[in-house]
Amino acid sequence: MSEQTATAPGAQQFIPPQADTLDQLRAAATGCRGCELYRDASQTVFGRGDADARVVLVGEQPGDMEDQKGLPFVGPAGRLLRRAVDDAGLDPTQLYLTNAVKHFRFELRGKRRIHQTPDRVHITACRPWLVAEFARLRPEIVVVLGATAAKALLGPTFRVTRQRGELLPWPAAAQHPEDFARVPVDSAGTVLDAPPARLLATIHPSAVLRADNQEIAYQGLVDDLTVAARALAG
Repeated sequence: MSEQTATAPGAQQFIPPQADTLDQLRAAATGCRGCELYRDASQTVFGRGDADARVVLVGEQPGDMEDQKGLPFVGPAGRLLRRAVDDAGLDPTQLYLTNAVKHFRFELRGKRRIHQTPDRVHITACRPWLVAEFARLRPEIVVVLGATAAKALLGPTFRVTRQRGELLPWPAAAQHPEDFARVPVDSAGTVLDAPPARLLATIHPSAVLRADNQEIAYQGLVDDLTVAARALAG
């Protein structure tokens, strides 16, 4: 890890304190220099969806296609996720999609950009954006997709393989619940307790694409998302 990477300043200084909406956060995120990933990525890829979404899905980072288009989950993994959402009975209009890290981390091999998993320093540097997003969302269910998102929200000791498909209390399950426990309700600075919600961890859809048996891996993802759908219906 380079010295510059190890001493990433973090995103907090790039988040305008007066930002009341997701659109304002999205605009501010385009200028984020919280870690070195912005240098090679095409653009910041912020979350998308309605502020009133009942379900927030948090993935790892944008991929090559997302980096080019500036939208999360529009590449192969995103297409698979949309199919799994439909098969699980979740309403796609009720979803907010985002990533723990907002810039694409990759290694150049010839002309191909090969995905690299974000380091802890990238997750930590970008986490203020995730906290700011959650402050403007009121989800009933939070779905964590894969290990990087789990580390960002639940801490380094959480294991998706051990607790996938379980409904956990949110924000109580967070590594730092206090970051998500209070939410602003108006531009005057009034804050209230966040409404209690639940969190469910599952694999990232890209893990399905890499699996030896994609059919079994896909069904596991659908089964986990079905738990979330039933919790909403209940």
